[in-house]
Amino acid sequence: MRIKPPVVVLNSLVSRGSVGGRASLFVLERLGFPVWFVPTVLLPWHPGHGPGTRVVPPEGLSADIARAVGDAPPGGILSGYFGHSPRIAGLIGLVERVKARRPAALYLCDPVIGDSGRFYVDDQTCISIRDDLVPRADIVTPNRFELAFLAGRDYRAITDNAALVAAARSLARPEVIVTSAFAAADEAANLLVTARGTELVVHRAVEKAPHGTGDLLAALYFGHRLGGAEPRDALMRATAATLRLVELADGGDELPLAQGQEAFFAAPAGVRVEAVQDG
Repeated sequence: MRIKPPVVVLNSLVSRGSVGGRASLFVLERLGFPVWFVPTVLLPWHPGHGPGTRVVPPEGLSADIARAVGDAPPGGILSGYFGHSPRIAGLIGLVERVKARRPAALYLCDPVIGDSGRFYVDDQTCISIRDDLVPRADIVTPNRFELAFLAGRDYRAITDNAALVAAARSLARPEVIVTSAFAAADEAANLLVTARGTELVVHRAVEKAPHGTGDLLAALYFGHRLGGAEPRDALMRATAATLRLVELADGGDELPLAQGQEAFFAAPAGVRVEAVQDG
């Protein structure tokens, strides 16, 4: 069996729940990747469950961890939620060191900054993710609102998938996945934009989804890409597995990662691919 390279994950860490780093760690380790984890913020639960204590690790600790993992270049880096913009400077240096020593290493930036017209991180964090992280990323996985900000577009003016494609192309990144793409009233979709073209992975809509689906999808897609899958196949598998866990949640507020882990390896079911106008 081929030994898989380690992956660095920089994300939030909750004590209870299946969001942020909890999802990233579980998925990537279950897919066989050793994970070097750098917590960006410590929380008791997802903020959507109510207020709780918030702990930002000291800058020195984050820098030490990033420097330590940078000494032995990993096969990939995944970044998610940043609760404090100074942490981003350490990631910039890490990405540059890893790329210098292992150019083929992939960096996935999940720009967790807001949704549905509302930001939930401070202005400087949003700007640094847009100006410093996205230009260095091989893969970017924004939702519709995040993409509008990253591309300098009016969120309200993006009314169809053609506009999403144009905004994604403006980022000039090799792979962009737009979650919450446009679909029929009873469906949901993720949009894939690469140099080879654009495709929509569509599935039935679920009325109530738990928190963490974006974290789960990003980790699954990244794991499958690192494992050698082509972008379209990786997105189909990630979308199908995410859908399955949402179904297993059955209206609950947490993704059942352990219960649904077999879906990580299953053939994609319940999804279809559609072509999208490009340009």
